[in-house]
Amino acid sequence: MMKTILPYIVLACQLFLLRPGALSAELEVTCVSPIHPILIRNEHGPIVKVVVDVPSGMNIEVNSLEFSLEGTDAFADIKSLSLYWTGAADGFSSEHQFGDSETPMTKIAFRGKRTLNSGPNTFWLDCKLTETADLSHHVAAVCTQINTNSDAISVKDESPGKRHRIGVALRRHQDDGVHTYRIPALGTTAKGTLLCVYDMRRRMGRDLQEDIDIGLSRSTDGGQSWEPVKVIMEMGEFGGLPQELNGCSDPGLIIDRQTGEIFCFALWMNGKPEKHQWVDDGSEPGFEIGKTAQFMMVSSKDDGLTWSTPVNMTRKLKQESWWLLAPAPQQGIQLPDGTLVMPVQGRTGREPLATFATVMISKDHGVTWTVGNPGYAGGNECQAVMLSDKSIMLNIRNDHERYRAVVVSKDLGQTWEAHATSRNTLIEPNCNGSLLRVNYEESEKEKHVLLFANPHTQKGRTHHTIQVSFDEGKTWPSSHHLLLDEGPGAGYPSLTQIDAEHVGIVYEGSQSHLMFERFTLRELLMPATRAGADSSSK
Repeated sequence: MMKTILPYIVLACQLFLLRPGALSAELEVTCVSPIHPILIRNEHGPIVKVVVDVPSGMNIEVNSLEFSLEGTDAFADIKSLSLYWTGAADGFSSEHQFGDSETPMTKIAFRGKRTLNSGPNTFWLDCKLTETADLSHHVAAVCTQINTNSDAISVKDESPGKRHRIGVALRRHQDDGVHTYRIPALGTTAKGTLLCVYDMRRRMGRDLQEDIDIGLSRSTDGGQSWEPVKVIMEMGEFGGLPQELNGCSDPGLIIDRQTGEIFCFALWMNGKPEKHQWVDDGSEPGFEIGKTAQFMMVSSKDDGLTWSTPVNMTRKLKQESWWLLAPAPQQGIQLPDGTLVMPVQGRTGREPLATFATVMISKDHGVTWTVGNPGYAGGNECQAVMLSDKSIMLNIRNDHERYRAVVVSKDLGQTWEAHATSRNTLIEPNCNGSLLRVNYEESEKEKHVLLFANPHTQKGRTHHTIQVSFDEGKTWPSSHHLLLDEGPGAGYPSLTQIDAEHVGIVYEGSQSHLMFERFTLRELLMPATRAGADSSSK
């Protein structure tokens, strides 16, 4: 009896699957827009992930996917759109293209043939930008329908309203033959030029000791375009040693707005193969080249176009008993009276927690410098801002626990007090962060806020976020957390105020070694949900 009716059962199942709307009821299809910027210069910019979950035994052939680009600011920003199938793999890959690339319009469809596997099948909508894409614009897309050989399937949008910012892939793997770009410090000159200095790790990604030079990218149009890379500090084959034993790393930048002079500091190691400046005897007490890492400086008097030869400042700044003194890889600040304040870091001993953070001060426009007393022990990379009472707040990478350390000095770094938020408020995964005071006018009144950027998590360097404080760092309301990039990256953000209306950031995110984005101050001051981004809470 069963053998007799079995063909009819199979036929009934097939007819059921061919009914209009039947697959929509059987299949789960979702789309999501991951949070990260789409970058000028990148070949690929994944903007939508579509997942079709196919039950075991079901035979599905997809012949088209339809998308809407409503919410995109300007189609002229987009060079092309492509669709890729990655099977069960969750991450983006361009190995298997589905259909032809398309030019942008409000409604687009990709047509091809793909028999789906049982389980999850992932498609990625990929966007390539033009070289002139506007940094103030956004790209938006959503999958609206999947068409199969038997039915049209509706799609559940799990990130409604999400839009991707446009940024710049400032430095990428193997740009100019360099393996890795890291440790950016961003600043704005007195003429409004953007300068970004960073490590050029030529052979591999590791820190000192290695073949590393200090590079510079320069922009005169607010970050929309950048000049070719310029090497501004390198020590060649000093002492007859190869370049991999003469590396320079961790640049810090400070700009004298009264004189226009720009100073870039970095750390030089000579010899010490396979050592690391922050570990054991990678740097030692004293001043001797080849024993202790050297505190170096170059300067520019023409808005970053040309730079001096490196000057060794180690004997003038470092205490002989210290194992290390290094610039903090961030931008320094200038006080209203012209005093230059540059964050620095160091080691007082051999142990892992024998580290400190402080500032160095110049009251004569960089002719001479003095180093303050350690403001925090067991921390290192740091950023300084001036508060309304003219005191200096230092925000510090903390090696004790996964909260930022914060200290305040009222005497230019001679003495320090812990801030109420120290080691209990701003979370971190143990990574460099950036703190910036932004001045602005509202209703003809002068105001200011503090901006803080870092990977906003205690686990890994993901969820790269900007936070805003309206009360000088006492609170950082979640309503003003702007999530830039949820993906993994090395972090190390650096903020700068570009002009009266804009703020810029360079950070090591998920889409490029160094990524630049620009924001309006108005956008940062409004609640994040209104600004078109989620608050970050991880």
